[in-house]
Amino acid sequence: MSLRPWRDITRRKSRQIMVGNVPVGGDAPVTVQTMTNTPTSDPKATIDQIRRCEDAGVDIIRVSCPDVESTAALKQIVRASRVPIVADIHFHYKRALEAADAGAACLRINPGNIGSSERVKEVVNAAKANGCAIRIGVNAGSLEKDLLEKYGEPCPDALVESALDHIKLLQDHDFHEYKVAVKASDLFLAVAAYQQLAEAVDCPLHLGITEAGGFVGGTVKSAIGIGSLLWYGIGDTLRVSLSAEPEEEVRVGFEILKALGIRNRGVRVVSCPSCARQGFDVIRTVEALESRLQHIRTPLSLSVLGCVVNGPGEARETDIGLTGGGNGKHMVYLSGVTDHTVESADMLDHIVKLVEAKAAEIEAASEAQAVAAE
Repeated sequence: MSLRPWRDITRRKSRQIMVGNVPVGGDAPVTVQTMTNTPTSDPKATIDQIRRCEDAGVDIIRVSCPDVESTAALKQIVRASRVPIVADIHFHYKRALEAADAGAACLRINPGNIGSSERVKEVVNAAKANGCAIRIGVNAGSLEKDLLEKYGEPCPDALVESALDHIKLLQDHDFHEYKVAVKASDLFLAVAAYQQLAEAVDCPLHLGITEAGGFVGGTVKSAIGIGSLLWYGIGDTLRVSLSAEPEEEVRVGFEILKALGIRNRGVRVVSCPSCARQGFDVIRTVEALESRLQHIRTPLSLSVLGCVVNGPGEARETDIGLTGGGNGKHMVYLSGVTDHTVESADMLDHIVKLVEAKAAEIEAASEAQAVAAE
C-alpha cells in the first residue's frame, strides 16, 4: 500500500515503440504532442512555431503533409527540430513514402485510406527502411462508409472495429511499430471507445478529444475526457486539440498530467479564486507569475492565496507559499514554514527570484545525486 492510496493510478500494460528517440508505451512517461498550423511548405514559419512548442516542453510534434511541397520542406524541418516529427498523411500514399525518406519519425495514416494492399505494403516498407513508427488515427468524423451503414452512426463499436481493421492491414505486412487513436469530439464516445480498445490490443494508445473547441471550452472537454482515461490508467501519449496556438495545447497537456500526478514539469500553482478578504489582487498576481515562470522546467509547487483562512495550510504543502496580509505586507513561506514578509510593490519580483533559486537548488541536488550513483 502506498502512503496515499487514493492517488494511485494503475497504468495499463502496453508494449513500447520508439518515435524517433522518444519511447512511447510500456513504462515510458506519458508524452505530450501538438500539431503545427503553419503551411508545412513554409519551413521557416513551421520551424519558428516548433521552437515555441519546444520551449513549452513538447515531446513530439506533428506536421501536415498534404502536398509534395510539404514533403519537400520536411527534410529541413526534421533537421531543425529538437523533437521527433510526425508526418500527417491522408489518402496520398506517395506523400507517406516521401515523408519517410525525408526523416519523419512517425507517419500518421489510416492504412485503409491508402489504397490497395500493394500501396500499404510500399508504405510499410518505407517505414521499416527509415525506422518510422506509424500512428493509426481513427476519427468519428471520418469513419468508413461501410461501418456507418453497419452501425448507423459513429459509436464505440464502430471506432474500435475501424481501428482493428487498420491494425490488421499493418500486421499482415509484419509491421508492429504502431500506436492507435480513436478520437471523437463527443467525449463520452471517445472515452468509451478508448476503454473498449484498451481491452482488445496491447499497443500504445494516443489520447485525444478531437475538435474540442476554443481554448476554454476545449480545455475543459479535453481535461474531462483525457483526464478520465489517464485516471483509468489508459494512455501513453496525448494531444489536446484546441482552436488555439499549438504551444497552448502543450501547456494544457502538461497541466492535465500534473493534476493527476502522472508527470510533473515546471511550477504547479495552487491559488484561490479570491474574495473580499484578499490582501492583494490574486487574479492578476497569478496571471503575472504564470507568465513569468514559464521558463521553469523543474517540478516545484507554489501557493498563492489572498488571506490567512487557507493560506497557511496550503503553504505547508508547497515549496514556496505566499499569503496576503494587512497593510500591504504579505507572508512568505519556504518549504511549508513561515519565513519572512514582503511588501506589495516587491512581491512579484521577489517570488520569481525565490522560485528560480528553488529550481536551481533542486536541479543541483538532483545532479549531485546522479553523480553519487555512478
